[in-house]
Amino acid sequence: MNPLPALARLGFDTGRLGFTLRTCFAACLALLAAWALGLEHPQWSAMTVFASAQPARNMLLEKAFFRGVGTLAGTAVGVVLMLLSGGLPLPVMLGLALWVGLCAFAGNLLRGFVSYGALIAGFSAAMVVLLDIGHPDHVLLLAADRLLTVLTGIVTALVVGLLFAPKEGEDAVAGEARQLAIRVLRQLTSLLSGTRPGAEEQRQTLRQLALLDEALEPHGAGSLRSRRSARSIRSLISALVSALVWLRTAPETLRVEPVGKLLEQAADALEGAAPVTEILPQLEQAADLASEHPPLRDAILRLEAAAKERIGVSDGEVRPARIEHPVILHRDWVGARQAALRAGGIMLGLGTLWVVTGWQAGALLLLGTSVMVTLFSTWENPALIMRKVLVGQACGALAALACRWLVWPHATSELELVLMLMPFIMLGALPMAHRRTMLGSIDYCMALLLLSQPALPLKGDLAGTVFTALAVVSAPLLTLIAFRTIFPTDARQRLQVLAGMMLRELQDLCSAPEAALRAATWRARLNHRLLRLVRLSQQAGERAGTQEDGGIAVFAVGMAVLRLRAMLAETDLAPATAHAIRLALARIANAAEQPGRAVQALDELASRLDEAGRGEPESLRAASRALAAQASFFQDQGGRPDAAAGAPG
Repeated sequence: MNPLPALARLGFDTGRLGFTLRTCFAACLALLAAWALGLEHPQWSAMTVFASAQPARNMLLEKAFFRGVGTLAGTAVGVVLMLLSGGLPLPVMLGLALWVGLCAFAGNLLRGFVSYGALIAGFSAAMVVLLDIGHPDHVLLLAADRLLTVLTGIVTALVVGLLFAPKEGEDAVAGEARQLAIRVLRQLTSLLSGTRPGAEEQRQTLRQLALLDEALEPHGAGSLRSRRSARSIRSLISALVSALVWLRTAPETLRVEPVGKLLEQAADALEGAAPVTEILPQLEQAADLASEHPPLRDAILRLEAAAKERIGVSDGEVRPARIEHPVILHRDWVGARQAALRAGGIMLGLGTLWVVTGWQAGALLLLGTSVMVTLFSTWENPALIMRKVLVGQACGALAALACRWLVWPHATSELELVLMLMPFIMLGALPMAHRRTMLGSIDYCMALLLLSQPALPLKGDLAGTVFTALAVVSAPLLTLIAFRTIFPTDARQRLQVLAGMMLRELQDLCSAPEAALRAATWRARLNHRLLRLVRLSQQAGERAGTQEDGGIAVFAVGMAVLRLRAMLAETDLAPATAHAIRLALARIANAAEQPGRAVQALDELASRLDEAGRGEPESLRAASRALAAQASFFQDQGGRPDAAAGAPG
């Protein structure tokens, strides 16, 4: 009888259950291997397995690699701290707080498993210095033991994962990108043929592009070819975003049916699973026919360039993709700075308290806090996940106490201690696969292992082990309080900061004479920021369209600013026209306070350029319409000058 349907009805993710059972088995194997090697803390190898586990091979390989690199870097820093300080607690804590803060900063700026490696480097140093701080003469042996412990867990996770984990399917992500390209092409066709697509339909397409962008991090893991594939898909996503922005701001009366027919042919070819090469002629011809409509032509040219870049990694080819447009990702400088100050401050405060009081269990509290205040700082709602972590760690602490006082007293050898601990580890597979307990359940295993030292003779009394368990559980509790009180962070706060950064950069473009020279950089970064804005808006529970439409308006106005800046660089520009352009730029820079004046300046400039026979009025009027419709978005973000202060592009 197949038990999987019954488990599914009980709320278990049966597809994930195989992964969680495999992970728990690998953790037991790592525990046994580390004990056999004579390592001081063999249970830490099992913890490393849980930290390194991934459901697919490519993600496992990349995470294991950056876990190893981060551990090496953190171990080296820990050794240097011990040697330079001579083991004196206060200098060690100062150095550790600074290092953990720097790693939190880097981890919040970077993405994917590179970010993970930076965060690992922070608490790997804590593993070296906290548990034997008074013996700097043993630091090299201690560091070697810690490093070998972690590497044992990494190797075990890799071996088991490579034997049993499936390979990540590339077709799913690439197929989704193709379907979204078809959808955008059909929406363009519809508009150019006289039927404007609905705003909600376009918003839904933008949301799916944002989800696809998020899925590209694991898709690009594990090999250079995967990275090239992810980069080419990201370039396509950027081109599709540009096309959607043009769709939202295009004139109501625009009819270019010959272009629409060519785009429809391209969509039909893609839907018929034709190679990407077969749609290039249609896109090239469409771009030529759209020459009288520069914004439309630009959108088609970007789609054509993205298709060419995709050819380099599609259809089984392995040659490098030819990237014609930069792929620049949004970086949260404000969040990174706050994460650094939060992590460093907590480590310094708790470390000083530990040094002053000499509390023996304080080292475990500091170690756990260093892990959580860094790793979870990258989550959109860290306080929310910390509640689940707290529950998981409390259950793990109870399991560790049960193992220590009810089971281990019957052991006659260290091998029996190791074997007796394994059933408690395997119990974690079920909550890790249940939809309600999935988040935080891995922390059951982490707390269990952190509190379980399989060594004879068994040390400590019941009261001492209970207080140690409380110290371990206090780490997520203190981290939860920190995330709620020190630079409180959630999806809504990140959304406000991001919107403020977008508006601040638009203002900078208005005042920067060299803005036209960095148009490609600004556009690529804004494309990705718009996708992040969409995802954060969904996670924050914002009303559909409020933030997305505001981001699209910033994009449309920014494109107009870049074109105006390019016009100012022309040598034959009439003085009166140059004056009108500078006035419009000044009004746009002040759009957060007076959006109506910016709209008026754009309309007047468009009329002037129309009379002069220039091709820019279409983009200026699109910017004017977008700004007028989203004036409240500009005013709301303009009221938060602190949100983007000090945030580099």
